[in-house]
Amino acid sequence: MNKKSPVSRSGRFTGGPAADVAQFTESVSFDWRIWRHDILGSMAHAEMLHKIGVLKKNELRAIVRGLGAIGREIRAGKFKWRPELEDIHMNIEAELTRRVPAGAKLHTARSRNDQVALDMRLWLRDEIILLLGEIADLQRALVSLGEKNADVIIPGYTHLQRAQPVYLAHHLLAYVEMLERDSERLWDCHSRVNVCPLGSGAIAGSTLPLKRELVAKLLGFADAGGKVQLTQNSMDAVSDRDFAVEFCAAGALLAVHISRLAEDLILWAGAEFNFIKIADAYTTGSSLMPQKKNPDIAELARGKTGRVIGNLVSLLTLLKGLPMTYNRDLQEDKERLFDTADTVRATTRLMAAMLRNTKINRAACERAAGDPALLATDLADYLVKKGMPFRQAHHVVGAVVALAEKTGKPLNQLTFAELQTTDKTFGRDAMGVFNLKTAMAKRNLTGAPGTKEVAKQLARWREQLS
Repeated sequence: MNKKSPVSRSGRFTGGPAADVAQFTESVSFDWRIWRHDILGSMAHAEMLHKIGVLKKNELRAIVRGLGAIGREIRAGKFKWRPELEDIHMNIEAELTRRVPAGAKLHTARSRNDQVALDMRLWLRDEIILLLGEIADLQRALVSLGEKNADVIIPGYTHLQRAQPVYLAHHLLAYVEMLERDSERLWDCHSRVNVCPLGSGAIAGSTLPLKRELVAKLLGFADAGGKVQLTQNSMDAVSDRDFAVEFCAAGALLAVHISRLAEDLILWAGAEFNFIKIADAYTTGSSLMPQKKNPDIAELARGKTGRVIGNLVSLLTLLKGLPMTYNRDLQEDKERLFDTADTVRATTRLMAAMLRNTKINRAACERAAGDPALLATDLADYLVKKGMPFRQAHHVVGAVVALAEKTGKPLNQLTFAELQTTDKTFGRDAMGVFNLKTAMAKRNLTGAPGTKEVAKQLARWREQLS
């Protein structure tokens, strides 16, 4: 391409960029997706230009009509994108100017620098709200699975070794808590995304009497109290991508939480645990082994965490050496940001759907939770209640465990006489510790996996997520 574009190349240049340069620098192949936000921003900017006398009423109407028509064509897939115009902004403006002569005035007091900053904030603001809804749906799926299996007890694990008994619902609610922190981080991020940069120009604002507050109000850049939110430094406004980094950081941690959930589900679905059965629609088979049923959705959810973390690292690396203010390097922010949003939203959505199509194998859970070794700590607590210091009790119960292993007996089948050989503090009531239902009923501290406490937490989350 050697023909000069009247929009993307100024009078400073005598010719257009070489074809390979145009191909290397274009971004419309990926930034086209912010078209709706670019049009909304342009409409608001046009309204402001009319207020300060740059556009006449008929010119404003023509521009708004023209932008609306272009938007409908884009939505219908009929708009022809021109890579030689570099980006979404130039494509829309050039087509508008071709149709509406007054479109040539639209870029007054506006640079692509503050325009793209605006579009990205508008786009991300919407994405955060959509993602928050999907996180809440995943939380509801976890709560629902817990409620349907409220009486199911499983071993809790540390170091992937059986530790103490917990209700399955308590285990699932741990992820609900994690996801709630993710939601809080995203809401916090939203407050910093929701600040209007338009009016900052390329770097130093404008000598025209712009009404930045009007644009911000038209585009919904306001806090919970309705106060308009404007960037306060033009140089920072056009070069700031903290909001993108912050979203990618929140997205990476969300992905890590989903990955941990996926890992649990993968383990539980295996024959060695056999705690759950995932519906066929969310699993795949093997091309060689006909008996296989693989938890591919969970595995992909776990795997996609790597790319989301990579996007965060890419953005941080992109920004670390940039001088003030805008640099073309910042064009590389979009694909990383887009990919993170797409990946975490899809993963969150599919995990919720998979959980709604997962059944609990109650018999396998009951067998695993019936391991009396899970209540060894309860046996130590029994001794503490008899007045023994915990460290000593821990040592004594360790000796009881060793005795059980030596005799080849489960802990709950040792005789009173055998217990007495380890310590005379044991009474004939010691074996009552191994009643699982009684043990679970005693765990009623706030946040503990006790019967009443888990029921209370399920009810709290059901109400909160309704």
